[in-house]
Amino acid sequence: MSRNQTKKDVSTKTRRAIIDLLKQQGGMDVMALSSQFSLSGMAIRQHLNALKEEGLVTNKEESRPMGRPTKLWILTPAADRFFPSGYSDLSISLINSMKEAFGNEGLDKLLAVRNKNMQEQYLQHLGDTTDVREKLEKLAEIRTNEGYMAEVKEQEDGSLLFIEKHCPICEAAAVCTGLCKNELHLFKTVLGNNVHIERGEYILAGGRNCVYTVRQNKLPF
Repeated sequence: MSRNQTKKDVSTKTRRAIIDLLKQQGGMDVMALSSQFSLSGMAIRQHLNALKEEGLVTNKEESRPMGRPTKLWILTPAADRFFPSGYSDLSISLINSMKEAFGNEGLDKLLAVRNKNMQEQYLQHLGDTTDVREKLEKLAEIRTNEGYMAEVKEQEDGSLLFIEKHCPICEAAAVCTGLCKNELHLFKTVLGNNVHIERGEYILAGGRNCVYTVRQNKLPF
């Protein structure tokens, strides 16, 4: 393999890693990216400019309390092709066919069956776990394996955030809102009655992630 080819392969690998990191972290400036990859700011800018030419990243300015605004780099929708899509074209075609064949009521019944099957699989994976944080960590593991890039973060007030950074069924969910409605119901069911969960940020509503706030209900005295 020639030196030029080796250099090209390394650049491609680095740019894909940058895409993955921006998907995970959201907007990042050159300094933050440089520290993650142990590369100079100039080298990072070259990679970012190459990705921008491909239409995969863009930048925006973010105000800071002190000093000049910082340029943050973020992914464009075109970068979604690097992440699981859940066979979106086939899914949309099947959803439309089911609507035509069975109507909305029939589609709702099919979604209920899907939800029941997923509920059984999730509960089996969660096992006898009773701790809310542990439940969420196991749920994040399942969802990440399904392409949702999920993680759990603790808030200062003790509540937990369940964050999904990618939606592999986004295009299908856009034409079938029942998928998202059933998803929230699914989470409530597998987490149990002692947990309150609500969705805040929502990808289909323009959010960067789907974010759920999870709180353990206080037991009555």
